[in-house]
Amino acid sequence: MKAIVLEGPGKADVQEVAEPRRGEGELLLRVRKIGLCGSDLNSYRGRNPLVSYPRIPGHEIAATVVDGGSHAEWPVGTNVTLSPYRGCGICAACERGRPNACKDNETLGVQRDGALTEFISAPVEKLFRADLSLKELCLVEPLTVGFHAVGRGRVTAVDTVAVFGCGGVGLGAIAGAAFRGARVIGIDVDDVKLETARGAGAAEGVNSKASDLHERLAELTDGRGPDVVIEAIGLPATYRAAVDEVAYAGRVVYIGWAKEPVAYETRPFVHKELDIMGSRNAMPEDFREVIRMLEAKRFPVEEAVTHTVRLHQTPSILEAWNREPERFTKIMVDVS
Repeated sequence: MKAIVLEGPGKADVQEVAEPRRGEGELLLRVRKIGLCGSDLNSYRGRNPLVSYPRIPGHEIAATVVDGGSHAEWPVGTNVTLSPYRGCGICAACERGRPNACKDNETLGVQRDGALTEFISAPVEKLFRADLSLKELCLVEPLTVGFHAVGRGRVTAVDTVAVFGCGGVGLGAIAGAAFRGARVIGIDVDDVKLETARGAGAAEGVNSKASDLHERLAELTDGRGPDVVIEAIGLPATYRAAVDEVAYAGRVVYIGWAKEPVAYETRPFVHKELDIMGSRNAMPEDFREVIRMLEAKRFPVEEAVTHTVRLHQTPSILEAWNREPERFTKIMVDVS
């Protein structure tokens, strides 16, 4: 079968690889669509420290059951998505019931070969079915990352939530907060992404390149600042701005990884008595909540997916994304 293989930084090829065998407790799936995310781009660039080569990327999956074995509840032809994470079961996070933060987590396409190929096998407990299109199923996993951050921030309908970054992950946080009834402010430097953010549930958008961010947030929150700030970019400047702009007794949730050390003025941590949290991956309940949101047609699917290519075009689109990342919000690959 065909697969996209990363041989090293900047080197992606279509190759023939062995077809998978369905193991005990697994289903054999035909991959239909794959979404590409920032971690795939960093793997292509050689900037993902968790990736070794060669590696098949891909973990945002829409697939169809072709062999369910003894699992009659998953008949052939069922369309599914799946959770790509595998915890160790014995570390501190797993013992606390938070395997999404497993010390030795292995994610498809990162620490182990992913799904940018024609067939995969997957454990039945990782599968989710829904009354969704293949494109919508492919969006479930990336949206769960933002939904998980919303849960970490304990967002409720009384909150005003500011989200730094209106790319794929940020859109998930915006949609998740809006789905809980919160008022959401999207922050980006791209007006097109801000418009998509409004479709995902943002009541307001702030272009931080075109206006003074602090003044605009103060204006929108009567001088209080947002109750919750979710950082979905991963830059030192936005890491600091999250703490500076959040309200007193507010919550800050970091999803993005800053690629360099971040220097803070620590007084606001104490003076504002902030809750500062990290957010990693997602839990099964996040998948179920995203599915409910998508089934309710509360997300701008067509606007969020900016590019769709065939499997053999993947190396070319990765190179284009590498050269001009600002052109792309969400890339999908039609596999079958």
